[in-house]
Amino acid sequence: MLPDDDWHLTDDIDDFLARAGDFLRSRPALHNTPLTTIEKLRTRGPDAFGSEGTVFGRLESGGEVRAVCYRLATRRLTLTPLSPEQADTLAVRLAGLGLRLSGVTADQDTAAAFAQAWQRHTGAAAEHDWRGRLHRLGTLTPPEPRPQGRDRVLDARDQEQLLYWCNEFVAEVGEAPLDAASWAGSRFADKHFTFWETPDGTPVSLAGSTSMVGGMVRVDPVYTPAPLRGRGYAGAVTVAVTRAALTAGATDVVLFTNPANPTSNALYRRIGYVPLADFAGYGFS
Repeated sequence: MLPDDDWHLTDDIDDFLARAGDFLRSRPALHNTPLTTIEKLRTRGPDAFGSEGTVFGRLESGGEVRAVCYRLATRRLTLTPLSPEQADTLAVRLAGLGLRLSGVTADQDTAAAFAQAWQRHTGAAAEHDWRGRLHRLGTLTPPEPRPQGRDRVLDARDQEQLLYWCNEFVAEVGEAPLDAASWAGSRFADKHFTFWETPDGTPVSLAGSTSMVGGMVRVDPVYTPAPLRGRGYAGAVTVAVTRAALTAGATDVVLFTNPANPTSNALYRRIGYVPLADFAGYGFS
């Protein structure tokens, strides 16, 4: 790092956003996860993720913010892009403060660099535990032919169906199951959901989206029950929530895919989503 580069750490979210908010909003697509996570914590307070051990950090150079990091109650660290030298300096700083980390998530190169640095400075073993490919909407291109039916925004009567399908989704991706008690603290609680329904009103696919932050909306999750796949429902409902985001004024609409799933990657490219960056996660023992 340059001689005047320095990491500034705080547990004050308002101070952090006052100093680093412009940086996060400068690249809303690439910074989509920090934007939505920190906004959720700002608006909902400790109930969003828990407040135990929350730390925010910003890397400044020449009076400008160059990168940020944050660790929530899960003790997992999230980073914006860093050079290997910047990642090493941050690892030294956090280890020197005695902060414990359960893992790291960032763009692929940054996550690997920090995992290696953390292992060097703490002896903790790092295991690759997540991969994601970030896509940003280019030109929305609805697939043809469109399946019969229509999109419908969910309301209170749909909560049971929503919970059931979200549980099927998390089972497929290896996340913890949900119930009515845990829903409020889950990553789905603050999202807006849309069904694709057949002409007789039967839901056949589901898509969620975040509230707009910094002109950005993330589509997440998209789910179709296994027996109903291959009929164009996922593409139709994704187009519906994407169009709704654009109508609301979003300048960046993004989504993550599993790079190992060629079917979903091909679907989103046909709709108009363009790969932007690969992300990775590492768990620390």
